[in-house]
Amino acid sequence: MITTVCLNPAIDRSISIAEFTYGGMNRVKSVRNDAGGKGVNVAVTLARLGLETQCISFLHKNGGKEIENRLLTDGVKSAGVWLDGTLRTNIKLLDMSKNVVTEINESGAAVSESDLQKMNDMIARYAQESDFLVLSGSLPPGCPADYYRTIIESLEGTSCRCVLDADGAKLTEGLKAKPYLIKPNQYELELLVGRPLSSLDDIKGAALDLIDRGISIVAVSMGGDGAMITDGTQCIYAPRLNVEVRSTVGAGDAMIAGLTAGCLAELPLEEIFVKGVACATASVMTEGTQLIEKAAYKSLIPEVEFKLI
Repeated sequence: MITTVCLNPAIDRSISIAEFTYGGMNRVKSVRNDAGGKGVNVAVTLARLGLETQCISFLHKNGGKEIENRLLTDGVKSAGVWLDGTLRTNIKLLDMSKNVVTEINESGAAVSESDLQKMNDMIARYAQESDFLVLSGSLPPGCPADYYRTIIESLEGTSCRCVLDADGAKLTEGLKAKPYLIKPNQYELELLVGRPLSSLDDIKGAALDLIDRGISIVAVSMGGDGAMITDGTQCIYAPRLNVEVRSTVGAGDAMIAGLTAGCLAELPLEEIFVKGVACATASVMTEGTQLIEKAAYKSLIPEVEFKLI
C-alpha cells in the first residue's frame, strides 16, 4: 500500500489563450477544471498504474467533496481532516503561441494546531498499513516549515518508508529526518546546495552528497536535459524522450509515482528509474493538468534509454 499526503489540495483551473497580451485584453479559448494538488496527482497516477493507493488530505467544507470525488473516480481511497473555508484555486495560464504556462497559485485556508494534531494522528494510523508514505507539495498557512520533517521522524522505527518531494525550507528541514527517496529538480537542488550546477558531473556530485547525508535514493529532474538517479552505488542518466510536450504541469508528480511504484516492487535501480522517466514523459504528453494514460506510459517503457555515469 502507498499512502500520499496532500496538505494543500486545490482546484487546478487550466486556461488556454491563443496569444497572451500582458496588460491587455485576452480572450479565453478553453477552460478545464481539475481537482488536484501534488499528493492527489501522485495518488491518481499510482492508481492508474494499477497500485492500491490512498490519499490523506485537508478537506475544506466548500470544495472538499471535489477532491474526494476526484480520488474515488480513479479508485483511490480518500481520508481527510475537514476544515472550514474554501478549497484554493490554482490558475494555469497557457499561452498557445509560445506553449508557455504561467502559474498563479493561491495560498489556501489556514490550519490550526488542532487541525495539525488531527492530521498527525491520521497519518500515524494510515502509515501502519503502508509500505510508503509520499509527502509532497506546498503547506497551508499555519503549518510550520518543518512539518514534513516532524512526520518523517514520527515514523522512525516503523516499516513505512517516506518519499519527500518538496522545495525550499520544507526540503531543507525534511532532509534532516533522512527520507528514503527525494526528487528535487535541478533548480531546487541548486538552492539546496547553495551553488549553480552547470554540468551533469556537478549534479551527480550534489546528489551523492545527499546520499552521504543518509538519503537512500536521490533522483534529479532536469527538464529538457533529462534526469538522473543515484543510490550511492550506481549513478544513472537518461536523456529526455523525443515526444510532443503539451504541458509540463504535473510531470514531477508523475515521476514520483513511477519511482515509488518501482521501489514498492523492489526493482533494481535502473528499472525504478525507467518507470519514473516513462511516467514523467507520459505526463508531458497530456494537455493542461490532465494526468497520465496507462497505455501511453506502457508504450514509453521500452523507449527509455539510460547509461551509467
